[in-house]
Amino acid sequence: MTIAISCGEPAGIGPEIAARAWVALRHDLPLLWIGDPRHLPQGTPIRELTDPSQASGLSPDALPVLARDFGPALTPGTANPAHAQGVIEAIATGVDLAMKGQVRALCTAPIHKKALIDGAAFAFPGHTEFLAHLAGAPCVVMMLASETLRVVPVTIHIPIADVPKHLTARLLTDTILITHAGLRRDFGVPRPRIAVAGLNPHAGEGGKMGMEEIDLITPVLDALRAQGLDIAGPLSADTMFHPVARARYDVAICMYHDQALIPIKTLDFSGGVNVTLGLPFIRTSPDHGTAFDIASQGIADATSIIAAIRLADRMATAREGGAAPRPAASPRDI
Repeated sequence: MTIAISCGEPAGIGPEIAARAWVALRHDLPLLWIGDPRHLPQGTPIRELTDPSQASGLSPDALPVLARDFGPALTPGTANPAHAQGVIEAIATGVDLAMKGQVRALCTAPIHKKALIDGAAFAFPGHTEFLAHLAGAPCVVMMLASETLRVVPVTIHIPIADVPKHLTARLLTDTILITHAGLRRDFGVPRPRIAVAGLNPHAGEGGKMGMEEIDLITPVLDALRAQGLDIAGPLSADTMFHPVARARYDVAICMYHDQALIPIKTLDFSGGVNVTLGLPFIRTSPDHGTAFDIASQGIADATSIIAAIRLADRMATAREGGAAPRPAASPRDI
């Protein structure tokens, strides 16, 4: 079946990289783009359709489009709040198709949150939280994945000053369990090796640089080890990401956003893929932003969205093959 691509912020590079991805993948994977066809690069061959099942036969010759009218004309590089509702509805349409099994997976192009807030009172910190809301998922996990590294931040889009109070035993437990289940079900890793970073420098150095490792992180990890999970940590984050260390684990659980994203973006900026674990469908996204400064210039790098689409396809294959058990409704039941 088809992999759907939601348009993301139309004034950014989303439409351009979607078109480039279609050129690269059209003979391998059927795609369906959801958005306003006026926003695609001039000259992109498209076929508008109403039934997603038609995309498979059309994709080799033209980009199948589930067309939506976003209203006002587009100015590349400048987000228009008047397009916000269209962007949100494109995401919601993709989720609906995925939830109904009409597409195999959803790949989302980058959004511009300020434009969504200004134009449609968008009430979510980001894509991940909005997708969880649409799917009715009680807890989801943001993973960044590449060929060299997988990382998961426990806390995501919050100020760093707020991390300690948001970092709870329940959140850490759920994050690790959802990640463990996702690696088994969607990545074909039968016994995931999980490395967990500390919050503080040197993982607290025995309480001299903070007590979170002793009071919170270690008890959670000990409890999960008792359930049979293969977990190392809490580890000093500054020694976790060199090649020898990375060979020892399948995923690194990090305590906050930049602790996770800086390593993977340094190692593989173009190839990183954003994956949401814990949803009832597969969602991936390129691991970069809207890049307004180069929008519609024909120079945007489509490597990350191509990697995201290919990863979505591999995850769907793993999930459909039934090689790993289906996760329970609650991460505590895994």
